[in-house]
Amino acid sequence: MGSDSTPELLPGSGGLSGSGGLSAPGGLSVPGGLSAPGGLARELPHGTTIVAASFNGGVVMTGDRRATAGNMIAQRDIQKVFRSDEFSCIGIAGVAGIGIDLVRLFQVELEHYEKLEGRALSLEGKANRLAGMVRANLGGAMQGLVVVPLFAGYDTDEGAGRIFSYDVAGGRYEEQRHYSIGSGSVFARGALKKLYSDGMDAPAAILACMQALYDAADDDSATGGPDLTRRIWPLVATVTADGYRRLPEEEAGSYAEAVINERMREPDGPTSPMRPPTSDSE
Repeated sequence: MGSDSTPELLPGSGGLSGSGGLSAPGGLSVPGGLSAPGGLARELPHGTTIVAASFNGGVVMTGDRRATAGNMIAQRDIQKVFRSDEFSCIGIAGVAGIGIDLVRLFQVELEHYEKLEGRALSLEGKANRLAGMVRANLGGAMQGLVVVPLFAGYDTDEGAGRIFSYDVAGGRYEEQRHYSIGSGSVFARGALKKLYSDGMDAPAAILACMQALYDAADDDSATGGPDLTRRIWPLVATVTADGYRRLPEEEAGSYAEAVINERMREPDGPTSPMRPPTSDSE
């Protein structure tokens, strides 16, 4: 988190300097001497932490429900994980309004392609198309209106779940096993490194992602944890050979309450077992 309490999405996102540009206080400079209204961008609602992990037969994506505007909570139950089509999902971190519009346009483009061609794009093709859409917002990103998606889906050709991350310039990167974006991502990824194991089934992967989100909320003020009083839970979606499925509120709540009950006993969460080295004689 920066000193202005704006969720940090990428290293060095506090300011960009272009040749010939002038920098205004709280703003971002761009080439040609134009200064963007960075203060205004900071006051727009921002979505934050999204976590995804592959499991045996698919992929899970979870997102917290908090949106922040500067140091204020803008919304407590925002949706940041969406169905993009039958076999994929998308999560957003950054300026919420732009991110939601990006998702809607992506959904329409995938549906339009399927109607024209009579078949769906491959998962690789969907990931590439999303990269182009993120790149199209580069001008806005240079002015502080940053949005970064996390894309995941079930590859029907490979029979496995896959995860793709992006940078603000539209760079597309396939991630292995698990990944997280948003201001709490560094804490969520640290937790998943200890909790994730290959060959997990769906319930275990969902629980690991819930634990990671809880750790992110514990250390990052822009990430919201489970809200027991309002019964607001993280959004959870899975994508398998059977397609996209968003967990009902009651089911997502049962995972969240399991995490909370465990944290009442162990506030820092589950620990990874240590395996001391053994001598050759043993």
